[in-house]
Formats: sequence, C-alpha cells, structure tokens
Amino acid sequence: MNTLRDAKIGSTVKVVKLHGEGAVKRRIMDMGITKGVEIFVRKVAPLGDPVEITVRGYELSVRKADAEMVEVE
Repeated sequence: MNTLRDAKIGSTVKVVKLHGEGAVKRRIMDMGITKGVEIFVRKVAPLGDPVEITVRGYELSVRKADAEMVEVE
C-alpha cells in the first residue's frame, strides 16, 4: 500500500482510498482530499513533517500522520 507520505517530491498521485475514522477522516475530506482526486507533491520539510501538496488548484500542508491515512497510486 502506497500512502501520500511515501510519494516522491514532484510526483502527481491519485487518491485510491482514505483510511481513518470519524473526525480525522472528515477533516481530510474537508481539505478537498477525496477518492479520485489528483495530488501534486510540492515539498517535504527536512524532517518529513509537514508535506506540502497542491490539490484542486490550491496549496496545502498536511501532517505526516494525516498523509499516512491517504492511500494513493
């Protein structure tokens, strides 16, 4: 299983599935990260947290723990 955290800088990935429960999953979906959307990985901070992405035309920073819940291909 590949997650958003494993994606390489400069790559574009597609969301396959969201893991997690309740409020955590809801927060990820509220950010625009839903099944089928394409995400461009812009940068990763030196220690790996956070990951800067572009989704639906806007820039977003996602924590490492949240990025692990997004399964991509």
